[in-house]
Amino acid sequence: MPPRPLTVLVIDENAVRAAIIEAGLREAGYASVTLVRDVNGIAQRIAEIEPDVIVIDLENPNRDMLENMFSLSRAVKRPIAMFVDHSDASAIEAAVEAGVSAYVVDGLRQERVKPIVDMAVSRFNAYSRMARELEEAKSELENRKLVDRAKGILMRSRGLSEDEAYTLLRRTAMNQNRKISEIAQSLILAAGLLKE
Repeated sequence: MPPRPLTVLVIDENAVRAAIIEAGLREAGYASVTLVRDVNGIAQRIAEIEPDVIVIDLENPNRDMLENMFSLSRAVKRPIAMFVDHSDASAIEAAVEAGVSAYVVDGLRQERVKPIVDMAVSRFNAYSRMARELEEAKSELENRKLVDRAKGILMRSRGLSEDEAYTLLRRTAMNQNRKISEIAQSLILAAGLLKE
């Protein structure tokens, strides 16, 4: 089954510039393109449309407009390609921190739209994968700390070796059809209650 086509939302107050972006997207094979010209209530429109990719074009952005768009990009968790006519180092840095996947200064041309959108999607996917892996690694580290603390409690209270304590945790988890970290968490909480 072929992947479903991406839906693209174009946010642009300038009709001529929006037409350039839309033409570039349609030429690239994006059939589902929605244009929004009024940025007021844009978060609600994004929730209604649920686009896969957002393209924002800001002809002459001021600081407030940029900050509003950066706040939006932090909130929507989707690939965002942003075209601006001019920028400075602080705006570029803010765009990166906000999670804008592609920030293009003075580069709005029809033939550039597809590769820039493709890059935004790729970069967003790579970033999302890294963020997910980091979260999993943090969770794994926290789980290990819990298991180590629980082993320590068992070693002190029952006079077990480290291997015996781990075996007891693992066996209990299997018997209760739960994760070892959940059993460890319960043991730590119970031990804390017994101290009080």
